Amino acid sequence: MRDKVNRPEKSFAFLKAGTALAVAAALACAPVSVRPAMAFKLFGMKFFESDEETAAVIDPVNYTLTLDPGTDDSDLKEAIENTTRLKQDEGQPVSGDLGLVIKARDDRDRILAALYENARYGGVVNVTVNGQDLDSLPPNPEFNDRAAIPVTIRVDPGPVFTFGDVAFSGDADRFNPADYGLVAGARADSTVILKAGEKVVVDLKAEGRPLAKLVERNATADHKTRTVDVVIAAEGGPVAPVGEVGVTGTKTVDAGFVQRYSRINAGQPYSPEALNKAAERLRTLGVFSSVTIREASQLAPDGSLPMTIEVSEGKHRYFGVGAQYSNTDGFGLQGYWGHRNLFGQAESLRIEGSVNRIGESDIGDLDYSTAILFSKPGAFGPATTFNASLKASIVDPDAYKAFTTTAAAGVSVELSDRDTVSAGGEVAWSNIEDVFGKNKYLTVSLPIEYVRDTRNDKLNPTEGYRFLINAKPSYETYNKTFFSSFEGAITGYQALGAEERFVLAGKLSAGTIIGGDELADIPATRRFFLGGGGTVRGYGYQEISPRNADNKLLGGRSYVAGSAEVRIGVTETIGVVPFIDVGTVSTDEVPDFKDIRAGAGIGLRYATPFGPLRLDVAVPLKKYEGGTSFGVYAGIGQSF
Repeated sequence: MRDKVNRPEKSFAFLKAGTALAVAAALACAPVSVRPAMAFKLFGMKFFESDEETAAVIDPVNYTLTLDPGTDDSDLKEAIENTTRLKQDEGQPVSGDLGLVIKARDDRDRILAALYENARYGGVVNVTVNGQDLDSLPPNPEFNDRAAIPVTIRVDPGPVFTFGDVAFSGDADRFNPADYGLVAGARADSTVILKAGEKVVVDLKAEGRPLAKLVERNATADHKTRTVDVVIAAEGGPVAPVGEVGVTGTKTVDAGFVQRYSRINAGQPYSPEALNKAAERLRTLGVFSSVTIREASQLAPDGSLPMTIEVSEGKHRYFGVGAQYSNTDGFGLQGYWGHRNLFGQAESLRIEGSVNRIGESDIGDLDYSTAILFSKPGAFGPATTFNASLKASIVDPDAYKAFTTTAAAGVSVELSDRDTVSAGGEVAWSNIEDVFGKNKYLTVSLPIEYVRDTRNDKLNPTEGYRFLINAKPSYETYNKTFFSSFEGAITGYQALGAEERFVLAGKLSAGTIIGGDELADIPATRRFFLGGGGTVRGYGYQEISPRNADNKLLGGRSYVAGSAEVRIGVTETIGVVPFIDVGTVSTDEVPDFKDIRAGAGIGLRYATPFGPLRLDVAVPLKKYEGGTSFGVYAGIGQSF
């Protein structure tokens, strides 16, 4: 919709529920930029680019653009420039003279949309192509294609409008408009009105009313008073439970398992939140490339709402490789192969192996590990998962050299969407050479852990926290020694500003080992060490540790460690992260804080679809004599 220069005293913009054209034209819902699905871009390079993307432009026409946003407001100016396709594609030809005109018309609508989104309902956008007003051009224009066609866009944003009268009616009349951002005198951004209507429907559906719908969403802009009056009406419909639940799209995955694991059962109260969580729960199984829960358009004769879980199975077999680097620990390489649907109910089998400290040690002194991991979701009910593993490793850090094999099995139970508890059994045999000599250990343990996770994003959180606490009662059979380890950790995240360009991140962890007459009674692989990319950066792996008179690493019975980061987004993909890590390890069951070590540095982050790529550089603030002078760490994902 284009506003005219000679306007009446009131102009009307009608937002009818279910009428997409009216919504887009009247309040200018933010335009969607459609991009090819197959293209993948990493470090400025495109991979898997489709033929359509690389196809030559038919009948290419070049143009020059003059864009006058008509404002010194930096935010509004940026919004106008970012929405203008002619500006974004400047220097690239368009297809034909008519293609140029169509793109210019589209940009006019886009700019008007940006103005509405910024509460500028009296704005005027004038566009000329080759010196002619856009609306005076013939249906099939022809220009002199031998030279670039001049295009001029001049914007008069007009004044900022505020909300005037706001009224909710129908089943929405009991809601307070102020709770939806519709406050008289506040800036009348079109996005606020659109979101208010959507949230009214969401809130009605949250009451168990699956047929809730918006029946009216009107906005009237008064140019004389520079206000926008808003009317929103909705119908809630009846409260209805979940009806029959069907499953479609399965091939090798058992459909009955899908329904049970979703935890959507006939007769339970209708809840959009529960449906969203069910879909996410099925996606995390890893066996489906897509999951959609379709609700029926009308109730069944018994008053319930039937629904269907539509799935599309992905590839069940997979393999991959990974790498990491630290200047103190060298390169690390990992490889793995897995199957996500071993017996038809999303059972997972994964075989993995790794080699670490490449470049820092001779071949005989490298660290090796291998593991076979099995997981069966829904083993003893939809909220339970059975896990089993068999692991073997040869590790040779500075503190000890150990060959260890471990067998473990256990069950994790989802107490809620945020809370998980797990318990099981573990048997570990170790052959260890350390400062206490050569010793063998056969240790039986009963690990127990509780985790609460409220993070909004597991790969790159900007708010929320993750808290865990675990206990591992153990009995070492050769020396007949009882001991137990206890650890706890909490990480927290808080974004600052509407754009979340600054994120404060912190981590605090502590642990203790109780029992065992001597430190040597506890396997070195169970003692505490700090240092390296996962704890205190700037120090070498396990470099922070109590030492004997010969400066040999002992390991400790207790530790406390903390980290603080400021994650700063420089661009949409690049970020910098100044950080500081602090830690101490003691031979006592309670930390004595006699030797506190700290490292500080700065990191670089590059955002990718599979998590941020990380590069950290740190220096120890209290260096050990002859110890590490600095650390460089590279990997995938945030440090915590």
